[in-house]
Amino acid sequence: MANNEYDDIINLPHHVSANRPRMSVYDRAAQFSPFAALKGYDDEIDEAARLTDEQSELADARAEELNEKLILCAEQAVKKPLVRVTHFVADAKKSGGAYVKTEARVKSVDALRRVLQLEGGMNIAFECLYDIEFV
Repeated sequence: MANNEYDDIINLPHHVSANRPRMSVYDRAAQFSPFAALKGYDDEIDEAARLTDEQSELADARAEELNEKLILCAEQAVKKPLVRVTHFVADAKKSGGAYVKTEARVKSVDALRRVLQLEGGMNIAFECLYDIEFV
C-alpha cells in the first residue's frame, strides 16, 4: 500500500464540539442553497407592473355640483354630517394614483386653504375631490 499524506488522520473518529450543538441536516443544506443575487428585483418588477390612474379633470357641471355640496358641508359643519368622499390620492412611488372613498364626519370646510377637513385628522384638498355623498 502506498504511503498517503492523510494516513495518520483518515481513521480518526469524527470530531464533536463540546461548545456548539450539532447542526441539523436542514441547516447544513441551507448553507449551500441558492441566494437571491438580485435582491429586490422581483419587488421592482411588481412595482413597475402596478397600474395607477391619472387624475381626471372635472367637467363644468360636475365641478358646479361638487361646489354646491361643499357649500352644504360648510353650512352643516356644526352638525358634523357623515359623508362619503371620493377623492384622488397621489401614488408615493410613481406618477398617477388612485381614487379612494373615505367615510367620515365633516369637521370643517376651509375655503381659504381650499381643504375639506374630516374628523380623524384627514384633510382633502378641493382639487382632489371627485364626489361627496351625504350618508
